[in-house]
Amino acid sequence: MSTMTQQKPEAVIPRIVWFEIPADDPERAKKFYNQLFGWKIERMQGAVIDYWHIDTGGSDDVPDGGMMKRVHPAQPITNYIAVESVEEAAAKVQKLGGIVCKGKTAVPGMGYFVICRDTEKNEFALWEKSENAK
Repeated sequence: MSTMTQQKPEAVIPRIVWFEIPADDPERAKKFYNQLFGWKIERMQGAVIDYWHIDTGGSDDVPDGGMMKRVHPAQPITNYIAVESVEEAAAKVQKLGGIVCKGKTAVPGMGYFVICRDTEKNEFALWEKSENAK
C-alpha cells in the first residue's frame, strides 16, 4: 500500500515581480529603453487602458514590466511586490505607518493589486496572483 503525500502550495516570496514606468510619450520612452537596454516593448491588445508590456529578456526570475501614459506629473515608477494576500499586507502597511493610496483592484484573470506609500513617501504596489480575479 503506497501513501500519497499532499503537496503544499509554494509560499509567496515577497519580491519585486513587476514594475511600471509612467511616460508622457510612450513611443519616445519605448525607443529610449529599447536602445538603452534592448528591452522589447509592445502595446498590449485588449487592455482597458493604453498599456505596453516590457520584456526585459531575462529568465522567469527576472521581472518584466509595463508602461503607461503618465496619470499625474509626479507619478513615479512603481514596483509590484508579491504577497499572499493584498488585504492582509495592506493592513500591515497601515499598522506600520504607511498609507494605502488605492485599494484592492482586480486585473481580470491575473490577480489583485493595492497601491501603497511607505513612511518615506515612496509608492509601491502589493500584488496577489489570482487567475480567478474579476
